[in-house]
Amino acid sequence: MTQADWKSRIQEVHPSERLFFDEPMAKHTTFRIGGPAECYAVTDDASEIQALVNLCREEGVSYTVIGNGSNLLVSDDGVKGLVIRLEGSRMEEAGSGDGTVHFRVSAGTLLSGFAKSVCRDGYTGLEFATGIPGSVGGAVVMNAGAYGGEIKDCLVTADVLTKDGQVLSLSAEQLDLSYRHSNVTEREYIVLSAVFALRKGDPGAIKETVDDLAAKRKDKQPLEYPSAGSTFKRPEGYFAGKLIDDCGLRGFTVGGAQVSEKHCGFVINRGGATADDVLGLIGAVQRKVLDRFGVLLEPEVRFLGF
Repeated sequence: MTQADWKSRIQEVHPSERLFFDEPMAKHTTFRIGGPAECYAVTDDASEIQALVNLCREEGVSYTVIGNGSNLLVSDDGVKGLVIRLEGSRMEEAGSGDGTVHFRVSAGTLLSGFAKSVCRDGYTGLEFATGIPGSVGGAVVMNAGAYGGEIKDCLVTADVLTKDGQVLSLSAEQLDLSYRHSNVTEREYIVLSAVFALRKGDPGAIKETVDDLAAKRKDKQPLEYPSAGSTFKRPEGYFAGKLIDDCGLRGFTVGGAQVSEKHCGFVINRGGATADDVLGLIGAVQRKVLDRFGVLLEPEVRFLGF
């Protein structure tokens, strides 16, 4: 299939004002790194997503679904095929049960924005998420968490689009949520929305917790630099940042990528870092930690286009 064929067909199924060709992915990741996507479509509509996916399958074109790009490293060479960006914020009350109020939230909604909103309204359960920069869909995919809280603690169900075009409503248990894991990727699901169960709490106590966590993040995390958040998963029985620090790697650099001097669990873009710089740095850190402690650090970051 030629580029002209691809452009023609996709423009038939997706609004042109939300469709881009050769779109720099550095604009759409919190790392501020990444070459062009061959095609980049923005949507939060299930029927549009289905049409785009169907077209890709018919033509044998690869496709990838992303949220806010906060846990993503994109190749310097870019991404072939289609990148579908889920974007759009929708939230509504969706019933109640067992003393909780249920909220249905679209996958493209920023998790931090949703969490801050319900916390301001006096609901407790998502205080930990007020500083997580990803989307709701991405948070479900990786069971995002921080400061002792995880998405699975308050997730009731998630609506997903299957590779066969069905929409299923799956419980947290059916999604097999565990530490930084779900079965969404391995089963080729696309998260469309999620329902969370939250309880009314003490507004003063909720605000105090949110403010305390915000202060901790500002004090301990390199928020002033582009990054993809915590770079490595926590190895059982250890803390990745401490292992890296104990190897003498605080401030270690490869090109424009650096192990943060503020928190060794973060790889940051000091300025002008390439994806190859970040990959080289991650590999060097993994080898050092493995050689010294016998622990293989597993990246938490998702790699695209490599």
